[in-house]
Amino acid sequence: MEKHISSQFDADLTNVSSRVLELGGLVESQTRHAVYSLAQFSMEVANQVIATEKQVNMLEVEIDAELASIIARRQPTARDLRLLMAISKITGNLERAGDEAERIARMVKQILEQGSPRNLPSSELRIASDLASDLLRKALDAFARLDVNTALVILKEDDLIDAEFNGFVRKLVTYMMEDPRTISASLDLLFVAKAIERIGDHAKNIAEFVIYVVKGADVRHTALTDIEKAVQ
Repeated sequence: MEKHISSQFDADLTNVSSRVLELGGLVESQTRHAVYSLAQFSMEVANQVIATEKQVNMLEVEIDAELASIIARRQPTARDLRLLMAISKITGNLERAGDEAERIARMVKQILEQGSPRNLPSSELRIASDLASDLLRKALDAFARLDVNTALVILKEDDLIDAEFNGFVRKLVTYMMEDPRTISASLDLLFVAKAIERIGDHAKNIAEFVIYVVKGADVRHTALTDIEKAVQ
């Protein structure tokens, strides 16, 4: 009987983990398309990103309901409970990353509808956006394999996105000072840059929850050097 219950619980964990990876794949695609809509100033792709948000939200609600059902039926303890708690947090971070992708798409639409100048340095967001998309992919991979080493890499690389964001802000300020007519469009791009940075932050959060599941250590708001010591 115990073996039977254990195998059922394992099946529940496998199923809900698969749903999280499904959500992650959807958000990762949403992020890539949002970046493409910015790079190409594509209204069509921006609309696709916005339409996908409803699917992301529905999937998050379904995963939350499934988690509640598992906890109520199985009453997990120790690492199994940590995993379910982490899955809940990861799901929330993925949904919020999807929100940021949708925000990028809406900013692209606003820029196009206002007929704002396209000579602003939007292409220079490509490095940061590629970094954020790559971090999200790595975070999902780290979760799928519960890989602490990959999680540590993500924590280190998140600083690169922050540096790109700060550099981009300085360039936008220069553009606005040189030509006040670009202020409105520059502010739109600033919101886009911030959304990209936030996607990187959500990937970092997911990496921290992977460490929590494997090591049982809550490393949020902890210096990287201390995290490296904690996972050894």
